[in-house]
Amino acid sequence: MSFGLPSVKPKPSTENGISIPDDTYGVPNALVSGLSATRASLGFSHPLQASEQSYVQNQLRMDMAMLRNTQGLHAPMRLAMELKSADKIGRLPFLPSSGLMRDVILGRDEEIGFEDILNTTEFREQMCQPHAMVEQSLGIL
Repeated sequence: MSFGLPSVKPKPSTENGISIPDDTYGVPNALVSGLSATRASLGFSHPLQASEQSYVQNQLRMDMAMLRNTQGLHAPMRLAMELKSADKIGRLPFLPSSGLMRDVILGRDEEIGFEDILNTTEFREQMCQPHAMVEQSLGIL
């Protein structure tokens, strides 16, 4: 019996083609689009990478289904509404967001994970020119 719970098995979602935005001369501009943009379009380098990337999303789906089965439809709808309002809080594209409000809502604020130690701001490939980042997010560049 599944009780309406989603599957825990990972499903890889990769595309076969690689699309890298080209500059004026047909060469990808890594200074504008960044190296992480091309890395995300290449696919997975290890079979467990798809499972690890979708673990939190699968766990959230299972928690929401369990919450719906135990407390009714209003509880996951309220949690989803709070998460949506937490995600709407915007910053400028060149300022990294810690996602503290989302972590508090999901109860992950007291956990120390892999991303807390190795995903600090000094190791991110996000430091660019602020004007170029804003222009790229607005579609001007």
